[in-house]
Amino acid sequence: MRAKLLIYFIVLAGLLSACRDKNVDPASQTETNKWIYEQMKYWYYWNDHITTSPDLSKDPKDLFESLLYKYDATLRPDGDRFSWINESAEELTASLSGETKTTGMEYKLTYFPAGSKNIIGVVLYTNPDSPAAKAGFVRGDIFNKVNDQQLTSSNYSALLKPEGTLTFGLAKIKDGVLEESDVKRSVAPVVFQADPVFFDTVYTYGANKIGYVVYHQFIPGPNSGPNNKLYDQKLDNIFASFKTSNVTSLIVDLRYNPGGYVSSATNLASLIVKGSANDIFYYKEYNPGVTEASKKKYGESFFYDKFVTKSQNIGPNLKNLVLLVSSRSASASELLINGLKPYMDVTLVGGKTVGKNVGSITLSNTEGGIKWGLQPIVSKSLNKDHKSDYSTGFIPDVESYEGNVLYKYGSPADPLLGEALFKIVGTRVAREASNARVAAEAESQEIMSTIEAKAGGSNMFFDK
Repeated sequence: MRAKLLIYFIVLAGLLSACRDKNVDPASQTETNKWIYEQMKYWYYWNDHITTSPDLSKDPKDLFESLLYKYDATLRPDGDRFSWINESAEELTASLSGETKTTGMEYKLTYFPAGSKNIIGVVLYTNPDSPAAKAGFVRGDIFNKVNDQQLTSSNYSALLKPEGTLTFGLAKIKDGVLEESDVKRSVAPVVFQADPVFFDTVYTYGANKIGYVVYHQFIPGPNSGPNNKLYDQKLDNIFASFKTSNVTSLIVDLRYNPGGYVSSATNLASLIVKGSANDIFYYKEYNPGVTEASKKKYGESFFYDKFVTKSQNIGPNLKNLVLLVSSRSASASELLINGLKPYMDVTLVGGKTVGKNVGSITLSNTEGGIKWGLQPIVSKSLNKDHKSDYSTGFIPDVESYEGNVLYKYGSPADPLLGEALFKIVGTRVAREASNARVAAEAESQEIMSTIEAKAGGSNMFFDK
């Protein structure tokens, strides 16, 4: 009974015409629609399927939707699942850099008990200094009521709209049964910048030195300009510490990572790879028109990215690389997996990933008075061996699910981390904390998560 909200997208280019002159007269609907059609006709990966006679009287969003070569499992299995449009180009830009209006609490919703119409929320994590963190929410908290109403299949969408203050009623699961409590926590959304580099530590088990890092989104820095690399630098510092600690195995936790900037994906890959800066990380494929124009203007180098030289690289010392993944791991996370596979063994632990091997660009024209921002698919990603066979997702080498009873980041009792450590060490470093069948059943009852519902999530785009 999964109703996953697959609204995250790979992005492979930065903003075009990003001027924000507030004094520009707003464009008319006809002017806006003509601009949308022109951009799609040139950039769209499936532009050969776009009509030559669009209805420019439509609302801009409806026009955009009418131009898409939409996915259909039977009729168009190669179709578009990921393009989207935003009424505010500026809001779109901010969301892609991790700045959104949020409580700072990411959670999943699931039917509990299985087969019922009742729903619980399970807190996946809270961002430090966010309203949710200040209210006391932590990873593993469970709520079943919002504003004193039990969450059900018919009301959860309306109750959880993030427009004002929400009061959550907490509960817990004990011996498979939900126990309600009198604890309530109120929280209101604010415009908040999330730091994606969330947690890191080093484990020592005998001769095994294991680095572990939790990375929630591929973002180079806060939404304050293209040259801000604060988060990339934070990752660099963590890997420098791993190198000093003589780490020989690495676990990267991408279970909640829906994507981000390709520059940050390249940065992380360059910290890990057993290759050199002259090696290809990935190729990108465009429609014939864009391919021809770009080849003339930029040359062949426009169509690939290489690894970069990083003094913090730990690749030569790595005996094991394990990536923790799930049904929320997408885009840049999958690009990382696909791009590293030709150079080293990559072990995946968790659930099957989303399967986004296509990319989009952010298109805007605020200087022309157009307020809308477009995010159309424009390219396909391939690794050094020109492989791109993950459109249905990567299947994990070791299947594991976290269930509804969560553990703190870094706890070996966590099912995914526990399996990763077992793969590296060869023995269980902690007692298995949850029944695998129960955890898998809990996964099957999931409805959605806020990771998937974020408009700025699962993206992969250039900041060049």
